[in-house]
Amino acid sequence: MTEDQLIGLITQNILYLLGAVFIVVVILKGIRIVPQSEKYVVERFGRLHSVLGPGINFIVPFLDAVAHRISILERQLPTASQDAITKDNVLVQVDTSVFYRITEPEKTVYRIRDVDAAISTTVAGIVRAEIGKMDLDEVQSNRNQLITTIKALVESSVDDWGIEVTRAEILDVNLDQATRDAMLQQLNAERARRAQVTEAEGAKRAVELNADAELYAAEQIAKARRIEADAEAYATEVVAKAIADHGIEAAQYQVALKQVDALNALGNGTGKQTIVLPANALEAFGDAFKMLKGGK
Repeated sequence: MTEDQLIGLITQNILYLLGAVFIVVVILKGIRIVPQSEKYVVERFGRLHSVLGPGINFIVPFLDAVAHRISILERQLPTASQDAITKDNVLVQVDTSVFYRITEPEKTVYRIRDVDAAISTTVAGIVRAEIGKMDLDEVQSNRNQLITTIKALVESSVDDWGIEVTRAEILDVNLDQATRDAMLQQLNAERARRAQVTEAEGAKRAVELNADAELYAAEQIAKARRIEADAEAYATEVVAKAIADHGIEAAQYQVALKQVDALNALGNGTGKQTIVLPANALEAFGDAFKMLKGGK
């Protein structure tokens, strides 16, 4: 083999080797393996061309270039504190935190420079505006509703940036010392008022129960008197009926019974009693005894 042939063979092998290397480089430049947690923004001649999702992707070597590698994992903004004034002119300091993730990287990289700062500024403005519509008591008691409102407003504000707000949190609502002291005084006054109301209601209930007891007692006494009156009326009716049926003898009989009962009461008394009877008493008693025997 001549020298010229040897040089030609070496040159040919070099060309083959260079061609193989070029093919390998082209393949490597044309294949992009994107991790599950990222998206790649591809530019062609400096302009947006495509967005590569997770997995194996192909691009045109030397024409296309991966300009941005964007993480699509959920992110948390640092806790931010901002001052706000409530509707009833109370200064509060609100600690907030926002969670978000990038869903459309092509919007994020070309429409906003500092995503975290932009979201923080948006959240601060919305928080101040919403708290300004509410009294302090509403801020404390309707925190969940306030969080929901803030999240919805932030979502609508950052929608053009290709961002999804996954969660918004109000971590704390702080008050200055003067306001805390005033609220403590108000709380103590409210507790004292409730105690007084409870005591007054208890006294009122006691009076009502006593009145009910007296009314019940009066009703029972009235019932007893009514029963006694009914009994007396019945007895009177019986006597009247007896007089109507038997004449004066029945009346004399009742009088005799009363006299006998009176004598028995006197005889059962303590000590010595002297009973003075009229002259015709024995005659009357005799008549009564006769009537008693006749009644038997």
